[in-house]
Amino acid sequence: MRFLILTRKRILTVLCCLICGILAVFLAFQGVAAIRASSSKRLIPIYCVKTDEKKIAISFDAAWGNEETQTLIDILNKYNVKTTFFVVGAWVDKYPESVKALAAAGHEVCNHSNTHPHMPKLGQTEMTAQVAECNNKIKNVTGTSPLLFRAPYGDYNNPVMETVKSLNMYCVQWDVDSLDWKNPPPNAIVTRVTTTVKPGSIVLFHNGAKNTPAALPKIIEALQSQGYQIVPVSQLIYKDNYTIDHTGMQVKENG
Repeated sequence: MRFLILTRKRILTVLCCLICGILAVFLAFQGVAAIRASSSKRLIPIYCVKTDEKKIAISFDAAWGNEETQTLIDILNKYNVKTTFFVVGAWVDKYPESVKALAAAGHEVCNHSNTHPHMPKLGQTEMTAQVAECNNKIKNVTGTSPLLFRAPYGDYNNPVMETVKSLNMYCVQWDVDSLDWKNPPPNAIVTRVTTTVKPGSIVLFHNGAKNTPAALPKIIEALQSQGYQIVPVSQLIYKDNYTIDHTGMQVKENG
């Protein structure tokens, strides 16, 4: 009987040790999982800005053609509106005079990569080169190094975001897409933009879309009549003390 009691005690002791060990391992794995989840949190670019001011930004992507660039500059100048052009490095190579004209007209010339690749498909070295080479080309023409980057195709992941941050730049998307690249009628572009825009919006156009020049004056007139101030993207976003929520809205901390 004594042998049985001792055996039962030993068995219970062993079982308790096993349970404690399993629990310790489980908690350890939970901790590792939490760390991994925290470190792999999805980083999000700036899609729009939370603001009470009736202020928005208009932006243009320039990657391929150049037929409408001067027309856009003339329209924007007529309404005294300054915007942001996200240009590809290869586009700068082809059209340096247009880049100079944009800068001379007071528009912001920013980075849209060097060759317009899908950035997440690149390695770290290639990502850095895409952004840095475009920066250098823009600076060589305008004298100013870009502050903002927009990923080609709007395609990004955490390594892309981290690369942009390492170069002391801000990654910017948009919350209002004109869809002008699909060549809808001008009035359709006007309606889409003017009914979707809100304070803090960033609007996306393309310099090579054939119907944008016809739509742009009506859009500007409508927005200005509603009391909106149109500014370059860098004048809309916050540079520090901010968070970005799950929708991509940039929110100023403590205010």
